[in-house]
Amino acid sequence: MPQIETKRRLGEEDLAEVAALLAAARAADGHAPLGEHKWLDLVQGGRAGFAGFVAREPGHQALVGYAQLSRGEDSWAVEYVVHPARRDGGEGAEGERIAGELLRAALDEARRGGGGHLHLWVPKPTAANDRVAAALGLRRGRELLQLRRPLPIEEELAAAAVATRPFCVGEDERAWLEVNARAFAGHPEQGGWDLSTLHDREGLAWFDPGGFLLLERAGHLAGFCWTKVHADESPALGEIFVIGVDPSHQGEGLGRALLAAGLVHLAGVGVATAMLYVDADNAAATALYASFGFSVDHHDLAYVTDLAPA
Repeated sequence: MPQIETKRRLGEEDLAEVAALLAAARAADGHAPLGEHKWLDLVQGGRAGFAGFVAREPGHQALVGYAQLSRGEDSWAVEYVVHPARRDGGEGAEGERIAGELLRAALDEARRGGGGHLHLWVPKPTAANDRVAAALGLRRGRELLQLRRPLPIEEELAAAAVATRPFCVGEDERAWLEVNARAFAGHPEQGGWDLSTLHDREGLAWFDPGGFLLLERAGHLAGFCWTKVHADESPALGEIFVIGVDPSHQGEGLGRALLAAGLVHLAGVGVATAMLYVDADNAAATALYASFGFSVDHHDLAYVTDLAPA
């Protein structure tokens, strides 16, 4: 039985251990085991609702697993990773046992924090993830598709691109936050951004204001296409990170025009493949992306449950 330790804040040694575990998992799985929001919580630590859970086998110091819990405005989110060497070639009985203990600790912590809705995000879920989730009473919930297409785009698609200007750090934050909040009202992640969230992203290595494209109408921000280059991928991937249109300009075809502008920009900086994420049940968005030649690369899944308070 693994020993689980709860961490409210991770020191330098803890961070180094967890980073090594995440690197091993990324090398084995081909994708980051923690989402960007979770990674920022991890390296900054100490935020309200943050808890990290480290798993070690008795008598051994090396980490065999890690889980991370964070609290949003009205829900909890958790992710976990098991060291590839403990998955028995897949997830395996040992890997599932470690995952189960980590998640039990995280769910118990959420119950002590008042309970409520919780979602467990898993990239590229397998039957093993289904078994772990089911054993804890979680069910399949929201599904995200990762779509990809080669670049550059065809001339007839590029012709739809609208003129934009780059984001100006120190000047455009407030206007962007206002439009983002209106465009994504009710969205479980994007709609809750504040100035601190935006400043966090501006401090990341991948942030490039030149790829943060703003569309103005009559001197006001009408929409945006924020692109992101994953230079750590081989070859590099260009992401349509988020597209937003102010509700007052919906129905004007700006989403299509901004998507085209973002893809033209990514091709212009030398990226050969574009990717993006979309909710599987968002028929309008998936139809738009299909019209631009995007196809499904893989899907990510949120397992969900509602926890009673302890």
